[in-house]
Amino acid sequence: MSEVYLNSKYIGDVEEPSLFIDQFKTERRKGSLSNNVNIFYNDLDNNVYIESSKGRARRPLIVVKDGIPLLTEKHLEQLEKGELSWVDLVNQGIIEYLDAAEEENAYIAFTEKDLKAEHTHLEITPYSMFGLVASLVPYANFTPAARVNMGSKNQRQAIGFYASNYLVRMDMDVNLLHNPQVPIVKSSMSDIYMDEKHPAGQNIVVAVMSNDGYNMEDAIVISKSSLERGFGRSTYYRPSTAEEMRYSGGLVDEISVPDKEVKGYKSEEDYRLLENDGIVYPEAKVEEDDVVIGKTSPPRFLSSMDEYNLAAATRRESSISMAHGEKGVIDFVMLTENEEGNKLVQVRVRDQRIPEIGDKFTSRHGQKGVIGLIVPETDMPFSASGIKPDLIFSPHGVPSRMTISHLIELIGGKVGALSGRQIDGTTFHSEPEAELRKELLSLGFKENGTETLYNGKTGEEYNVKIYVGNMYYMKLKHMVANKLHARARGPIQLLTRQPTEGRAKEGGLRLGEMEKDTFVAHGASLLLKERFDSDKTVVPVCEKCGLIAIHDEYKNTKYCPICGDDVDITNIEVSYAFKLILDEFKSLCVYPKLQLKNKY
Repeated sequence: MSEVYLNSKYIGDVEEPSLFIDQFKTERRKGSLSNNVNIFYNDLDNNVYIESSKGRARRPLIVVKDGIPLLTEKHLEQLEKGELSWVDLVNQGIIEYLDAAEEENAYIAFTEKDLKAEHTHLEITPYSMFGLVASLVPYANFTPAARVNMGSKNQRQAIGFYASNYLVRMDMDVNLLHNPQVPIVKSSMSDIYMDEKHPAGQNIVVAVMSNDGYNMEDAIVISKSSLERGFGRSTYYRPSTAEEMRYSGGLVDEISVPDKEVKGYKSEEDYRLLENDGIVYPEAKVEEDDVVIGKTSPPRFLSSMDEYNLAAATRRESSISMAHGEKGVIDFVMLTENEEGNKLVQVRVRDQRIPEIGDKFTSRHGQKGVIGLIVPETDMPFSASGIKPDLIFSPHGVPSRMTISHLIELIGGKVGALSGRQIDGTTFHSEPEAELRKELLSLGFKENGTETLYNGKTGEEYNVKIYVGNMYYMKLKHMVANKLHARARGPIQLLTRQPTEGRAKEGGLRLGEMEKDTFVAHGASLLLKERFDSDKTVVPVCEKCGLIAIHDEYKNTKYCPICGDDVDITNIEVSYAFKLILDEFKSLCVYPKLQLKNKY
């Protein structure tokens, strides 16, 4: 006797659980039961569990009977003609969805040739275990799963051709590659998701070798001429938006060039690019803090009495300026209305990005790295046939990571480039490496992918054979131009009086505990005195009760709120955050008494 549970609730008993489960599955495949229900027999506790709850991960598999899959050639022909659809196959019980529990009772064959009589299901395709992006990694079955996972994450950050109507879109924070290419070594998923319509990388010649140490620790060395010919060149787009808001009392924002009487007027230099309508003109070169949309707003806090007071009715400046550290060219100006019918202005800025030292690149195998050096083409190593690599990749990135697919792609790309065709690198269904090597040999190259290279600076032949091939490389959206940040004094937070956080807010650079340790180790510990005073403040302290006293600037007097006037009050330097915690203690009715000692 077995107990039956539906979504973890006991609903009854069955005498023969295996018979019950077989009957349940038969009815589900006929369509009498919903195909959203899964059943699982746990032989450890002899119970049957039925699940139909939300949030389960389920995957489709082909049903197998007596070692023969129910999906036949006839079905495939009907699918190609459009006579059958996926839903029909599911309804007919040819394909069924299994969740993690029911999969425990299933015996799944990887490919059709592996099928035996005891198998219950067959994989639709072996690489269906991957998501869309992971299945784009060529020869992924030759590489550890962690690296394939990393390769898929890197591809999502790659700059490419994301939409063909990008010129009329106002997308936030967009990058566009100028010369995107379709990969030479591709997987069959490339065709399914139409890689040709939105590629995100370029095919380049890669040499695996060291270059004066400039490509150690995953860095890469790139040829200057490759960059000049357009490798990795992209454009960064960013829109700015302003709208004329309406406020109570008939007050409205106004998009125009602000008058000099306006509260918070910047300077004529900041407004120099605005036309008469208060909007910047297209193709204007803008730097940080330049105003792109001029706007004035009514005073913030307007009481009923202030309406009669002429002095208080001055408008305030609320223009949209270029953010800190940004520059570019005005690409597109759009005037429209929002849902409420208010005027809406959008201005898009573009900035050409040519790869520079510190920009991030990656192959499709999780082998990411930043540019460590840009070398003139004259100094790049060259082969006997005059081929110069576009990129030099460090050999130390391969042994510990075991990204064999990275190395196979180099050979595959080389064969594809020489024979003028695309190489199929689909996981588990790829062109065999042995065949690629044979073809490479027939094309007049060494079958192991190595070549004799010559030093670009001295012209001497390298004593070792260098592994050279073609590879699909991607530029990632992480560029130095978006991350470069430094500051001296600047904005501070209202509450703690410490510097603001982050590049966008023009924030400070935090010196943490580990950085502090490096100063101490270098014998420069006195430097910490000035590094740790970003919120230094001077507070008057009563020497009698030890609480913070009051300094009346108007009367130029100091007194203690508890002890009165006739006590010694001393100014001391403390961190403003320390003063705040003393206030917090007082709010908890804890007495934070400061006992002062003389420094000398």
